[in-house]
Amino acid sequence: MTQAEIKLCSLLLQEHFGEIVEKIGVHLIRTGSQSLRVIAHDTGTSLDQVKKALCVLVQHNLVSYQVHKRGVVEYEAQCSRVLRMLRYPRYIYTTKTLYSDTGELIVEELLLNGKLTMSAVVKKVADRLTETMEDGKTMDYAEVSNTFVRLADTHFVQRCPSVPTTENSDPGPPPPAPTLVINEKDMYLVPKLSLIGKGKRRRSSDEDAAGEPKAKRPKYTTDNKEPIPDDGIYWQANLDRFHQHFRDQAIVSAVANRMDQTSSEIVRTMLRMSEITTSSSAPFTQPLSSNEIFRSLPVGYNISKQVLDQYLTLLADDPLEFVGKSGDSGGGMYVISILTTCHLLSSFLSRFGSRCARIFRLVLQKKHIEQKQVEDFAMIPAKEAKDMLYKMLSENFMSLQEIPKTPDHAPSRTFYLYTVTILSAARMLLHRCYKSIANLIERRQFETKENKRLLEKSQRVEAIIASMQATGAEEAQLQEIEEMITAPERQQLETLKRNVNKLDASEIQVDETIFLLESYIECTMKRQ
Repeated sequence: MTQAEIKLCSLLLQEHFGEIVEKIGVHLIRTGSQSLRVIAHDTGTSLDQVKKALCVLVQHNLVSYQVHKRGVVEYEAQCSRVLRMLRYPRYIYTTKTLYSDTGELIVEELLLNGKLTMSAVVKKVADRLTETMEDGKTMDYAEVSNTFVRLADTHFVQRCPSVPTTENSDPGPPPPAPTLVINEKDMYLVPKLSLIGKGKRRRSSDEDAAGEPKAKRPKYTTDNKEPIPDDGIYWQANLDRFHQHFRDQAIVSAVANRMDQTSSEIVRTMLRMSEITTSSSAPFTQPLSSNEIFRSLPVGYNISKQVLDQYLTLLADDPLEFVGKSGDSGGGMYVISILTTCHLLSSFLSRFGSRCARIFRLVLQKKHIEQKQVEDFAMIPAKEAKDMLYKMLSENFMSLQEIPKTPDHAPSRTFYLYTVTILSAARMLLHRCYKSIANLIERRQFETKENKRLLEKSQRVEAIIASMQATGAEEAQLQEIEEMITAPERQQLETLKRNVNKLDASEIQVDETIFLLESYIECTMKRQ
């Protein structure tokens, strides 16, 4: 765990959960697993606050616990899971593109709350969608339930581990902490619920439809609660499945840039066929036969079986190894190699330009090469090639290996060979990305803090205008309220909004690079 990662985790925890949770989370990240009382002692926080902070962290899967033989429960921070909070906007946007607004709100509620029952998610989402609809229209629970089932079928949401029934029925003393288990077959099994109803709108006034004030309402709602039909069955967003989708999109885009649209459509079909059967962390997809791929091509995509075989052969023979051939049965068995080196070239060499990229590919292909050979093979003038090699060497994208002819290591009798260790280069760039995104978050927080008074004033004015519009105020009155913010202040707000939007967009772009690098490192380590 590097200092850049710890700093980024600290910023994310503070931004999402506040100072106390950030203090406990960062302490666990720095020290490893610790018991409740040790955490309270080391951080100087009261036991009650530590308990509440750990509840929040466990609820959001940011901390795990383990019972030791002596009965002591120790808590351990999941740093990688904390860093995933960077990707929350991307998870939500992806669901919106695949499953419209309903799917977007389902995943958003699960990410905001950590874990929720299906019935609670359906009611929350139906209410939120009803709020955005025209008067008289409501969102049916059944429609939200159907979208939830589709998300579970495609593994974008999954069940949380739960306490087994045998543990509940044990007459002995309860364990220090429950053991949570889940059957892999039940992970995406949606309970059969008959959720009948429609979303409800929030009332803007303090009185309900009958004109009765809130304070005088009879308090019978909490006593006569119906039993929750899916009590104890909690759901969470399956982040690994989202990562698999992002990875597949990156592969399809790389194939389209390298080959053509037809090749990318064939690869997309192969990925779609294996998206459920292949693990999100597997370095290769499950083997698929040429006949299966042909039958699964999109309707209306008119290419013959012979043309498909030619495309598959072309992809398998390509030096970038997008597709590999694993057998000859069924017209040929093919697999997709997950995140080859080419996916990284554009990511961490864009800062050096196309000529540096050419040199980098050449060194990568030749393994070891002298400077004179680089000049000849890359067809770049000696001075430019030398500058580019030294620039990449100083940035640690390349390394220099000395092979002496004589024991005295005299420079005139020594070969100097350039080489690339792609894994170390990826790790080095990943570290830089963590530092960059931490700087972006700090800058955004600074901009917001500097303009805090102006933002609060703007929010007050907007709230007054909204309440006056609801009561049917005249246009002149609304104009008078709007003039409370002067022209220079309005211009300052526009500048702030533009700067914050740029910083947000930059965070998302850096996180895309982080995802590619992390995926490449993970797949490369598994292949070794």
